[in-house]
Amino acid sequence: MNSILIAVGGNSLIRAGEKGTGAEQMANARRTAAAILGLIRGGYRIVITHGNGPQVGAQLLRSERTSDQVPGQTLDVCGAASQGEIGYLLAQALRRELSAAGLQVPVVSVVTQTVVSATDPAMEHPTKPIGPFYSRADAEEKKRRLGWTIVEDAARGYRRLVPSPEPVEIVELEVIRDLVKAGVLVIACGGGGIPVVRANGGFQGVEAVIDKDRASALLASELGMDIFAISTDTDHVYLDYKKPAQRPLTQVSADELESHYQAGHFPPGNMGPKVESALRFLRRGGKEVIITSYDHLYDAVAGTAGTRILPGAAKPTTADAAHNDVVHR
Repeated sequence: MNSILIAVGGNSLIRAGEKGTGAEQMANARRTAAAILGLIRGGYRIVITHGNGPQVGAQLLRSERTSDQVPGQTLDVCGAASQGEIGYLLAQALRRELSAAGLQVPVVSVVTQTVVSATDPAMEHPTKPIGPFYSRADAEEKKRRLGWTIVEDAARGYRRLVPSPEPVEIVELEVIRDLVKAGVLVIACGGGGIPVVRANGGFQGVEAVIDKDRASALLASELGMDIFAISTDTDHVYLDYKKPAQRPLTQVSADELESHYQAGHFPPGNMGPKVESALRFLRRGGKEVIITSYDHLYDAVAGTAGTRILPGAAKPTTADAAHNDVVHR
């Protein structure tokens, strides 16, 4: 039986122009579940991961605005809460679709922790904006009082910056593996997982954001999944995206994709991390990567839509070497 890990993009639950109400998110979760149903019918063993950007931002805003009444929550705790929220919505939607189709497939959401290195250089150089926008005066006060790193963001105000370290290990990996072997449809590693470091014989949460696609590629590799599918807001990976010469990639080798990446076709804040993650999965033994929008997911797996990326010899990156050292030492 073939296996597939599907990394669901944040747009699958809160689409452009929406406020992110519970009703909106549930409706979008049902659309995502309907797109996945065809793969379940096809007999695939499935693991689902998801983004959490809008939801964790809302958690942080609620925490801050009620801090005079109840204690505020740290970013790692807000990330855990958003995993529970999104996992609940997706599980509800999937169970409803499965029931309507007469399929008996158990579904479970696993709140997942992802180990990062306390000595990762990214920990000293925050780059990821999170949370609400502040005035300059409020931002300076946060910086003085809380030690935050602050940046002006898109001329809309000032935001907090946090580190975005590399994922090196999934804490709940063996539990997830056992569930998948038992035929359970697993939702895991939401938002890249709760970032934790090893400390005092256990794990300690840190205030950081792990790229969802990088963590998903790691989980897919460690589980030995056949296919890694990235659901995003475009139907293909494009060269010269949003330029007059824009053209889609339909099938491409890892080597060719690496060449396009090095040529600067995939910006860091857009398709770049997805392409990086696709290459990492293939370098670690994955058979195929698919990048497309969720409504084309079934057709993309069938080979008639989306961008299909196949293995090709590629030189491991420093991050790959670091991962192998942590996992296999």
